[in-house]
Amino acid sequence: MAVYKNSSDAERVALLKGDDQAAFTEIYRRYWSLIYAHVYKMLRDRPAAEDAVQEIFSSLWLKRQGLKDAANLKGYLYVNARNRVFNLIEQQKTRQNYLGAIAKYLNEEDLATLTLIDEKECAELLDRELAALPPKMREIFELSRKSDLSHKEIAERLDISEHTVKKQVQNALKVLKPRLHDAGLSIAIILFMR
Repeated sequence: MAVYKNSSDAERVALLKGDDQAAFTEIYRRYWSLIYAHVYKMLRDRPAAEDAVQEIFSSLWLKRQGLKDAANLKGYLYVNARNRVFNLIEQQKTRQNYLGAIAKYLNEEDLATLTLIDEKECAELLDRELAALPPKMREIFELSRKSDLSHKEIAERLDISEHTVKKQVQNALKVLKPRLHDAGLSIAIILFMR
């Protein structure tokens, strides 16, 4: 190992190109902290800096055959580090732009669509549950809620007592409430609005 410590960068690069893992280990040991400090100064994020430095040295090993024999190893690693940081910043900027565009789309466009879909589903669910009611109870309830008639107006229209209308609406609500409990607030508003 003393051979590697006393060798020049050019000698280490030549050994590295010859697949010498000990030469790579010495390069890693000698330059890791310098490259890490350089990357951390730009990113200000320890895990991201550590990952970037790991990728820089992995890239050095993978591209070792393409290195020039008299390569300025320190300069090569600094340039690689700078490029890696620029790529990370660009990726982060792109990711932020993408997330911002999605958030904007969801806030502006999709909210109206989701509201319409929710209202449509609620109306369909309510119609299905109303269809399951006995015919007279359904008619009275629909006149009360959909036609917005008072109990007195319904009683006059159907020629029944106002008390019967009131009782039929209460019974319809007793039947519908448990069935529509899981549907949420939209159904509750439809049922209890007058």
